[in-house]
Amino acid sequence: MVNPKATTTSERSRDVLVRALRSEVDLSVRYTRRRGHATTLAREAAEEGVDVVVTLGGDGTVNEVVNGLMAGLPGTPEADGTPAQRLPALATVPGGSTNVFARALGLPREWPEGTSMILEGLRLGRSRTIGLGRADDRYFTFCAGFGVDAAVIHRVEQARRRGRISTPALYMRSTFAQYFFSSDRRHPAISLERPGEQAEEDLATAIIQNTAPWTYLGDREINPNPAASFDLGLDVLALRRLRVASTARTVSQTLSRQPDPRGRQVLRLHDVPEFTLVSARPQAFQLDGDYLGERQKVRFTSVPDALRVIC
Repeated sequence: MVNPKATTTSERSRDVLVRALRSEVDLSVRYTRRRGHATTLAREAAEEGVDVVVTLGGDGTVNEVVNGLMAGLPGTPEADGTPAQRLPALATVPGGSTNVFARALGLPREWPEGTSMILEGLRLGRSRTIGLGRADDRYFTFCAGFGVDAAVIHRVEQARRRGRISTPALYMRSTFAQYFFSSDRRHPAISLERPGEQAEEDLATAIIQNTAPWTYLGDREINPNPAASFDLGLDVLALRRLRVASTARTVSQTLSRQPDPRGRQVLRLHDVPEFTLVSARPQAFQLDGDYLGERQKVRFTSVPDALRVIC
C-alpha cells in the first residue's frame, strides 16, 4: 500500500521498492488517493485474508492502515485467537518525515535500509506481536495527545498547507507560539478518571504513549514516558500547571539522555489498561501525529496482542 505523497520518496524510488518486494512475494500494489483511503484498502485486505500488508508512507499512513486492519477483524463467535493471530501482518517501509512507528520497531530511518530489513524479515519469518492504544473508536500505534501537543500539531499542519516544510525548527517555533500566545496556562481544565481510582483533576495537558519514544527531534529521541512499551499498557504524562519555570524544567528532563520527568506539576502513570480524559472546555486532540479536531472527553484503552509486525 503506497502513499504517492510520501515525503521522502520519489516515483523512481517507489518503483524500486515495488520491484524488490515483487521479487520475494506475490505482490498486489494499491495507491492511496485521499485521506482515509488507506483505511478502506486495509480493511478490504483483512477481509480478503491476505498474509501481509506492506505500507510505504509516514505515520499517518500507518495509522490509517492499522485502523483498517482492526476494522476488518473477524467478529464471528467461532473466530479464535488474538487479533494478531487473526489479522494480516504489517510491514512498514518508512516514507514520511519522522517515521516514529517504524523507528520504534527498530527499523532504519531511510526507506532503502528499511526495505532490506523487511525483506529479510519476510524471508526468515521474523515478526513480533505488539499492543495498540485505542481512543474511543480509533486505534493508535505510538502516541496520542490532549491539549498543547495536539494544538502544536494543528499549527504545523496549517503551516504545511501554506507550503512550509515539516522540520524540527517548524515544530519548535510552533511550540513556542502555542505555549506563550494561545494556551490558557492559568486555568487547567482536564481531569483523568480511572476505574476504582480517585480522579486526577486540574490538569493542563496530557501526553499518552503506547511505546517509547514519543517522537523524534531530528535524530534525537523525545521521551516523556521512557518506560512505555508495545508490550504493556498505556503510559501518561500530564502537567498540572503550565508555569514557565516548571514547564521548562520538565522539557529539559524529557530531552536529557536519561529522561525521568518529575516534579510537583508532573503526573506520570505507567502501564495503564484504561482511563478517560474529561475537559471543561474543548481541547485539541491528536493520534499518531494527526490532528483530529477538538474534544471534551476521550476514553483510552490498551489493546494487547493486537497486531503482528514484520521487523
